[in-house]
Amino acid sequence: MSYTNGLDKPTDYFETKLYAGNDTGQSITMDFAPDWVWIKDRGGTDPHGSYDSVRGSLKQLRVNLTNAERTLAGSLTSFNSDGFTVGNDDGTNDIGHNFVSWNWLAGGTASSNTNGSITSTVSANTTSGFSIVSYAGTGSNATVGHGLGSVPSVIIAKDRDNTDGSNWEFYHASLGATNRVTLNNTSGSSSSSTAWVTTPTSSVFSIGTATNVNNSGNDFIAYCFAEKKGFSKFGSYVGNGSSDGSYIHLGFSPSFVIRKRTDSADSWQMHDNKRDTFNVTYHRLLADDSGSEYTSTSNQLDFLSNGFKCRASNGGANGSGGSYIYMAFAESPFVSSGGVPTTAR
Repeated sequence: MSYTNGLDKPTDYFETKLYAGNDTGQSITMDFAPDWVWIKDRGGTDPHGSYDSVRGSLKQLRVNLTNAERTLAGSLTSFNSDGFTVGNDDGTNDIGHNFVSWNWLAGGTASSNTNGSITSTVSANTTSGFSIVSYAGTGSNATVGHGLGSVPSVIIAKDRDNTDGSNWEFYHASLGATNRVTLNNTSGSSSSSTAWVTTPTSSVFSIGTATNVNNSGNDFIAYCFAEKKGFSKFGSYVGNGSSDGSYIHLGFSPSFVIRKRTDSADSWQMHDNKRDTFNVTYHRLLADDSGSEYTSTSNQLDFLSNGFKCRASNGGANGSGGSYIYMAFAESPFVSSGGVPTTAR
């Protein structure tokens, strides 16, 4: 099987970048101009920071917290044509600390989208299936244009203005529109008829009256992902409680995996191919926790040529009969459009 959709080189659309803090300022370079940058201090307890080109530089949302958006001097100071620049903020550039950033390419400068009942502002990349959507809540059932031209499998939404705190609402196609999980805490999935309401379409996603996605008069940001063969996969699996764990077929060698148990409370586990360059992959950060990086063998996994395999029996990653969802992005497709297969690392 080959891939002819322009995604033979996934690092043109997503890349994990590591860097060492210097406490003064530095530019982090890559092969594209990132539109969403997620940064975490690996050795400190500063919160996960989310920055995107639609909201603009210095505008930070803290992924593991419910806080409103803040303008943080010295954080991510600019989005560049070949990466981004950080200033002197400890959470993005503390001297003596190592950092990881996960970077996605959307569509650059955002434009108005009138497909939904709410007019949105959208930066979309239809090739890689990723868009950043800004919209204002109405408090009533509504639809919002996402610009992908295909049905999103994952939507992550955050109220930018709620100073009383609002969760990061997370839609996942494997759970369906009437179930919700939140990115900033460990809770399992729960039934809801007021968050996502109905399954998204190729042009819009539907939101209900839940304040986390549609607080009247507040501004929201949403990160939307449509699955693209050879580049991204958003699915689910059942754990087997064994160190010879469940294998999850992706159709590509993964570079970044986020997974979450949904039938009980447990953390969002994050693994990538830069913090671990060979198997097993055991350096772990938690999306719902500001803690430093773990080097635990209790949740380790293997990154394979066409998927990933759990290598521990821990309930947070591979409990017997446990239900899990995941997001995965490619290092390389299993077989390129030129017919070249990927080998296991």
